[in-house]
Amino acid sequence: MCDLPKFEDEKLLVGFESSDDAAVYKLNEDQALIQTLDFFTPIVDDPYDFGQIAAANALSDVYAMGGKPVLALNIVGFPNCLSPLILKEILKGGADKVKEAGALLVGGHSIEDNEPKYGLSVSGLVSPLKVWANVGAKAGDVLILTKPIGTGVLTTALKENMLEPETLRYITAIMAGLNKSAYEVLVNHTVHACTDITGFGLLGHALEMAKGSNVSIEIDHLKVPIIKEAIPLAEMGIIPAGAYKNQSHVSRFLEISQEIQEVYYDLFCDPQTSGGLLVSVPESEAEEIVRALEINNTFSYSIIGKVVEFESKYVKVF
Repeated sequence: MCDLPKFEDEKLLVGFESSDDAAVYKLNEDQALIQTLDFFTPIVDDPYDFGQIAAANALSDVYAMGGKPVLALNIVGFPNCLSPLILKEILKGGADKVKEAGALLVGGHSIEDNEPKYGLSVSGLVSPLKVWANVGAKAGDVLILTKPIGTGVLTTALKENMLEPETLRYITAIMAGLNKSAYEVLVNHTVHACTDITGFGLLGHALEMAKGSNVSIEIDHLKVPIIKEAIPLAEMGIIPAGAYKNQSHVSRFLEISQEIQEVYYDLFCDPQTSGGLLVSVPESEAEEIVRALEINNTFSYSIIGKVVEFESKYVKVF
Protein backbone atom coordinates (compact mmCIF):
# COMPACT_ATOMS: atom_id res chain seq x y z
CA MET A 1 0.00 0.00 0.00
CA CYS A 2 3.06 2.26 0.12
CA ASP A 3 2.34 3.68 -3.34
CA LEU A 4 -1.07 5.08 -2.37
CA PRO A 5 -1.24 8.88 -2.43
CA LYS A 6 -0.31 10.73 0.76
CA PHE A 7 -2.10 13.86 1.86
CA GLU A 8 -0.32 16.71 3.57
CA ASP A 9 -1.67 19.90 5.06
CA GLU A 10 -0.34 22.20 7.76
CA LYS A 11 -3.62 21.77 9.62
CA LEU A 12 -3.34 17.98 9.65
CA LEU A 13 -1.80 17.46 13.08
CA VAL A 14 -1.94 13.64 13.02
CA GLY A 15 -2.35 11.52 9.88
CA PHE A 16 -1.99 7.81 9.18
CA GLU A 17 1.79 7.77 8.77
CA SER A 18 2.36 7.10 12.49
CA SER A 19 -0.26 4.32 12.70
CA ASP A 20 -2.04 6.39 15.31
CA ASP A 21 -5.52 5.76 16.65
CA ALA A 22 -7.25 8.56 14.71
CA ALA A 23 -6.61 11.58 12.51
CA VAL A 24 -6.51 15.07 14.01
CA TYR A 25 -7.23 18.21 11.97
CA LYS A 26 -6.81 21.73 13.36
CA LEU A 27 -9.97 23.80 13.00
CA ASN A 28 -8.76 26.93 14.77
CA GLU A 29 -6.46 27.96 17.59
CA ASP A 30 -8.77 26.46 20.21
CA GLN A 31 -10.19 23.33 18.60
CA ALA A 32 -9.04 20.36 16.53
CA LEU A 33 -11.25 17.67 15.00
CA ILE A 34 -10.55 14.00 15.77
CA GLN A 35 -11.87 11.59 13.15
CA THR A 36 -11.90 7.79 13.33
CA LEU A 37 -13.90 4.73 12.33
CA ASP A 38 -13.91 1.08 13.32
CA PHE A 39 -16.18 -1.92 12.77
CA PHE A 40 -15.97 -5.70 12.97
CA THR A 41 -17.92 -8.96 13.02
CA PRO A 42 -19.60 -10.27 16.21
CA ILE A 43 -17.32 -11.59 18.94
CA VAL A 44 -20.16 -12.38 21.36
CA ASP A 45 -23.53 -13.99 20.62
CA ASP A 46 -25.82 -11.41 22.22
CA PRO A 47 -26.58 -8.70 19.62
CA TYR A 48 -27.07 -5.92 22.17
CA ASP A 49 -23.74 -6.72 23.81
CA PHE A 50 -22.06 -6.86 20.40
CA GLY A 51 -23.39 -3.39 19.61
CA GLN A 52 -22.08 -2.02 22.88
CA ILE A 53 -18.63 -3.56 22.42
CA ALA A 54 -18.25 -2.38 18.82
CA ALA A 55 -19.31 1.14 19.75
CA ALA A 56 -17.01 1.30 22.78
CA ASN A 57 -14.13 0.09 20.62
CA ALA A 58 -14.67 2.88 18.08
CA LEU A 59 -15.18 5.57 20.71
CA SER A 60 -11.93 4.51 22.38
CA ASP A 61 -9.87 5.96 19.53
CA VAL A 62 -11.08 9.45 20.40
CA TYR A 63 -10.21 9.04 24.07
CA ALA A 64 -6.77 7.72 23.06
CA MET A 65 -6.10 11.01 21.26
CA GLY A 66 -7.04 13.04 24.33
CA GLY A 67 -10.40 14.14 22.97
CA LYS A 68 -14.08 14.03 23.73
CA PRO A 69 -16.50 12.27 21.31
CA VAL A 70 -19.21 14.55 19.97
CA LEU A 71 -20.79 12.87 16.90
CA ALA A 72 -21.12 9.28 15.71
CA LEU A 73 -22.45 7.52 12.60
CA ASN A 74 -23.41 3.85 12.36
CA ILE A 75 -21.59 1.52 9.96
CA VAL A 76 -23.63 -1.63 9.29
CA GLY A 77 -23.39 -4.77 7.18
CA PHE A 78 -26.29 -7.19 7.69
CA PRO A 79 -27.63 -10.30 5.92
CA ASN A 80 -31.25 -10.35 4.84
CA CYS A 81 -31.62 -13.91 6.18
CA LEU A 82 -31.51 -12.69 9.77
CA SER A 83 -34.34 -11.03 11.65
CA PRO A 84 -34.39 -7.21 11.67
CA LEU A 85 -34.95 -7.52 15.42
CA ILE A 86 -31.33 -8.69 15.75
CA LEU A 87 -30.14 -5.59 13.91
CA LYS A 88 -32.35 -3.45 16.12
CA GLU A 89 -30.65 -4.84 19.22
CA ILE A 90 -27.18 -4.25 17.77
CA LEU A 91 -28.05 -0.65 16.98
CA LYS A 92 -29.64 -0.15 20.39
CA GLY A 93 -26.45 -1.38 22.08
CA GLY A 94 -24.38 1.04 20.03
CA ALA A 95 -26.76 3.93 20.65
CA ASP A 96 -26.75 3.39 24.41
CA LYS A 97 -22.94 3.42 24.44
CA VAL A 98 -22.76 6.62 22.38
CA LYS A 99 -25.22 8.21 24.78
CA GLU A 100 -23.08 7.12 27.72
CA ALA A 101 -20.11 8.82 26.07
CA GLY A 102 -22.09 12.08 25.91
CA ALA A 103 -22.02 12.14 22.11
CA LEU A 104 -24.80 12.29 19.50
CA LEU A 105 -25.66 9.45 17.13
CA VAL A 106 -26.80 11.18 13.94
CA GLY A 107 -27.37 8.46 11.34
CA GLY A 108 -25.12 6.15 9.36
CA HIS A 109 -25.03 3.77 6.42
CA SER A 110 -25.92 0.11 5.93
CA ILE A 111 -25.38 -2.50 3.23
CA GLU A 112 -26.48 -6.09 2.76
CA ASP A 113 -23.65 -8.44 3.73
CA ASN A 114 -23.24 -12.17 4.25
CA GLU A 115 -22.01 -11.68 7.83
CA PRO A 116 -23.11 -9.04 10.34
CA LYS A 117 -20.70 -6.17 10.82
CA TYR A 118 -21.11 -3.12 13.01
CA GLY A 119 -19.15 -0.14 14.19
CA LEU A 120 -19.02 3.63 14.20
CA SER A 121 -17.43 6.59 12.54
CA VAL A 122 -16.74 9.00 15.39
CA SER A 123 -15.86 12.69 15.47
CA GLY A 124 -14.34 14.26 18.57
CA LEU A 125 -12.87 17.56 19.69
CA VAL A 126 -9.58 18.37 21.42
CA SER A 127 -7.39 21.41 21.97
CA PRO A 128 -4.62 21.52 19.33
CA LEU A 129 -2.16 22.01 22.18
CA LYS A 130 -3.35 18.94 24.09
CA VAL A 131 -3.46 16.23 21.43
CA TRP A 132 -2.21 12.84 22.59
CA ALA A 133 -0.46 10.57 20.11
CA ASN A 134 1.25 7.20 20.25
CA VAL A 135 4.62 8.96 20.00
CA GLY A 136 6.32 11.32 22.45
CA ALA A 137 7.16 8.97 25.34
CA LYS A 138 10.18 10.28 27.25
CA ALA A 139 12.94 8.51 29.14
CA GLY A 140 12.01 8.62 32.81
CA ASP A 141 8.28 8.19 32.16
CA VAL A 142 6.27 5.36 33.63
CA LEU A 143 3.67 3.31 31.74
CA ILE A 144 0.13 2.83 32.98
CA LEU A 145 -2.35 0.31 31.52
CA THR A 146 -6.01 0.99 32.35
CA LYS A 147 -7.70 -2.36 31.52
CA PRO A 148 -6.67 -5.99 31.97
CA ILE A 149 -5.68 -8.06 28.93
CA GLY A 150 -6.79 -11.53 27.80
CA THR A 151 -10.02 -10.88 25.91
CA GLY A 152 -8.67 -12.38 22.68
CA VAL A 153 -7.98 -15.72 24.35
CA LEU A 154 -11.33 -15.65 26.12
CA THR A 155 -13.41 -14.80 23.05
CA THR A 156 -11.58 -17.57 21.19
CA ALA A 157 -12.60 -19.94 23.99
CA LEU A 158 -16.16 -18.63 23.71
CA LYS A 159 -16.33 -19.91 20.12
CA GLU A 160 -15.62 -23.40 21.49
CA ASN A 161 -18.24 -23.06 24.26
CA MET A 162 -15.49 -23.14 26.90
CA LEU A 163 -16.53 -20.08 28.94
CA GLU A 164 -18.61 -20.02 32.09
CA PRO A 165 -21.53 -17.55 31.95
CA GLU A 166 -19.99 -15.49 34.76
CA THR A 167 -16.72 -15.12 32.84
CA LEU A 168 -18.59 -14.11 29.70
CA ARG A 169 -20.47 -11.42 31.62
CA TYR A 170 -17.20 -10.15 33.09
CA ILE A 171 -15.31 -9.86 29.80
CA THR A 172 -18.35 -8.34 28.10
CA ALA A 173 -18.37 -5.62 30.74
CA ILE A 174 -14.65 -5.00 30.15
CA MET A 175 -14.97 -4.80 26.37
CA ALA A 176 -18.15 -2.71 26.49
CA GLY A 177 -16.67 -0.39 29.09
CA LEU A 178 -15.72 3.05 27.84
CA ASN A 179 -12.24 4.46 28.35
CA LYS A 180 -14.05 7.63 29.37
CA SER A 181 -13.34 7.22 33.09
CA ALA A 182 -9.60 6.80 32.48
CA TYR A 183 -9.58 9.72 30.04
CA GLU A 184 -11.30 11.96 32.60
CA VAL A 185 -8.44 11.26 35.01
CA LEU A 186 -5.61 11.53 32.50
CA VAL A 187 -6.82 14.74 30.87
CA ASN A 188 -5.94 16.56 34.11
CA HIS A 189 -2.33 15.36 33.97
CA THR A 190 0.68 15.37 31.66
CA VAL A 191 0.43 12.65 29.01
CA HIS A 192 3.48 12.29 26.78
CA ALA A 193 2.09 9.41 24.68
CA CYS A 194 -1.08 7.34 24.59
CA THR A 195 -2.64 4.52 22.61
CA ASP A 196 -5.42 2.03 23.18
CA ILE A 197 -4.61 -1.68 23.22
CA THR A 198 -6.44 -3.44 20.39
CA GLY A 199 -5.52 -5.84 17.61
CA PHE A 200 -1.72 -5.65 17.90
CA GLY A 201 -1.79 -6.69 21.55
CA LEU A 202 0.09 -5.08 24.42
CA LEU A 203 3.54 -5.69 22.92
CA GLY A 204 2.55 -4.60 19.42
CA HIS A 205 1.17 -1.28 20.59
CA ALA A 206 4.06 -0.78 23.02
CA LEU A 207 6.43 -1.34 20.08
CA GLU A 208 4.68 1.35 18.04
CA MET A 209 5.04 3.77 20.93
CA ALA A 210 8.70 2.93 21.50
CA LYS A 211 9.73 3.11 17.83
CA GLY A 212 7.83 6.33 17.24
CA SER A 213 9.37 7.90 20.34
CA ASN A 214 12.87 6.44 19.72
CA VAL A 215 13.02 5.02 23.24
CA SER A 216 13.01 1.61 24.88
CA ILE A 217 10.03 0.43 26.89
CA GLU A 218 10.59 -1.94 29.80
CA ILE A 219 7.61 -3.98 31.02
CA ASP A 220 7.44 -5.89 34.29
CA HIS A 221 5.46 -9.01 33.36
CA LEU A 222 4.19 -9.45 36.92
CA LYS A 223 2.65 -5.95 36.94
CA VAL A 224 0.52 -6.37 33.80
CA PRO A 225 -3.17 -6.84 34.75
CA ILE A 226 -4.43 -10.08 33.20
CA ILE A 227 -7.94 -11.52 33.34
CA LYS A 228 -7.18 -14.58 35.48
CA GLU A 229 -9.50 -16.90 33.55
CA ALA A 230 -7.40 -16.35 30.41
CA ILE A 231 -4.23 -17.85 31.88
CA PRO A 232 -5.26 -21.56 32.05
CA LEU A 233 -6.88 -21.30 28.62
CA ALA A 234 -3.72 -19.85 27.12
CA GLU A 235 -1.71 -22.61 28.79
CA MET A 236 -4.00 -25.10 27.02
CA GLY A 237 -3.16 -23.48 23.68
CA ILE A 238 -6.41 -21.54 23.21
CA ILE A 239 -4.63 -18.73 21.39
CA PRO A 240 -6.12 -16.62 18.57
CA ALA A 241 -4.23 -16.68 15.28
CA GLY A 242 -3.66 -12.94 15.56
CA ALA A 243 -1.44 -13.48 18.62
CA TYR A 244 1.03 -15.49 16.56
CA LYS A 245 1.06 -12.81 13.87
CA ASN A 246 1.78 -10.23 16.56
CA GLN A 247 4.62 -12.35 17.92
CA SER A 248 6.13 -12.60 14.45
CA HIS A 249 5.93 -8.83 14.10
CA VAL A 250 7.46 -7.87 17.45
CA SER A 251 10.01 -10.65 17.89
CA ARG A 252 13.02 -8.93 16.29
CA PHE A 253 12.43 -5.76 18.30
CA LEU A 254 11.84 -7.57 21.58
CA GLU A 255 14.03 -8.77 24.43
CA ILE A 256 12.22 -11.08 26.84
CA SER A 257 13.71 -12.81 29.84
CA GLN A 258 14.15 -16.55 29.36
CA GLU A 259 12.74 -17.10 32.84
CA ILE A 260 9.30 -15.80 31.80
CA GLN A 261 6.75 -18.51 31.08
CA GLU A 262 5.57 -18.75 27.46
CA VAL A 263 1.96 -18.12 28.51
CA TYR A 264 2.84 -14.50 29.34
CA TYR A 265 4.36 -13.94 25.91
CA ASP A 266 1.19 -15.36 24.33
CA LEU A 267 -1.04 -13.12 26.44
CA PHE A 268 1.07 -10.01 25.89
CA CYS A 269 0.60 -10.52 22.12
CA ASP A 270 -3.09 -11.42 22.48
CA PRO A 271 -5.24 -9.19 20.20
CA GLN A 272 -7.64 -7.19 22.33
CA THR A 273 -11.05 -5.78 21.53
CA SER A 274 -11.82 -2.41 23.12
CA GLY A 275 -8.78 -2.66 25.37
CA GLY A 276 -7.51 -0.12 27.84
CA LEU A 277 -5.30 2.91 27.36
CA LEU A 278 -1.53 2.54 27.53
CA VAL A 279 -0.14 5.89 28.64
CA SER A 280 3.36 7.25 29.15
CA VAL A 281 3.36 9.84 31.94
CA PRO A 282 5.99 11.59 34.07
CA GLU A 283 7.01 9.53 37.08
CA SER A 284 6.29 12.53 39.32
CA GLU A 285 2.58 12.37 38.45
CA ALA A 286 2.14 8.59 38.41
CA GLU A 287 1.06 8.08 42.02
CA GLU A 288 -1.54 10.83 41.81
CA ILE A 289 -2.89 9.36 38.57
CA VAL A 290 -3.16 5.91 40.12
CA ARG A 291 -5.01 7.30 43.14
CA ALA A 292 -7.47 9.04 40.84
CA LEU A 293 -7.93 5.89 38.74
CA GLU A 294 -8.76 4.01 41.92
CA ILE A 295 -11.68 6.36 42.45
CA ASN A 296 -12.85 6.82 38.86
CA ASN A 297 -11.87 3.70 36.89
CA THR A 298 -13.94 0.52 37.12
CA PHE A 299 -11.31 -1.84 35.66
CA SER A 300 -8.01 -3.33 36.76
CA TYR A 301 -5.13 -0.96 36.08
CA SER A 302 -1.46 -0.87 36.92
CA ILE A 303 1.87 0.82 36.43
CA ILE A 304 3.40 -1.86 34.22
CA GLY A 305 6.82 -0.47 33.37
CA LYS A 306 8.97 2.47 32.44
CA VAL A 307 10.53 4.32 29.52
CA VAL A 308 14.32 4.50 29.18
CA GLU A 309 16.80 5.79 26.61
CA PHE A 310 16.92 3.55 23.54
CA GLU A 311 19.18 0.58 23.99
CA SER A 312 19.49 -2.56 21.87
CA LYS A 313 15.77 -3.37 21.64
CA TYR A 314 12.65 -1.22 21.58
CA VAL A 315 10.68 -3.40 24.03
CA LYS A 316 12.04 -5.39 26.96
CA VAL A 317 9.98 -7.70 29.16
CA PHE A 318 11.43 -8.85 32.45
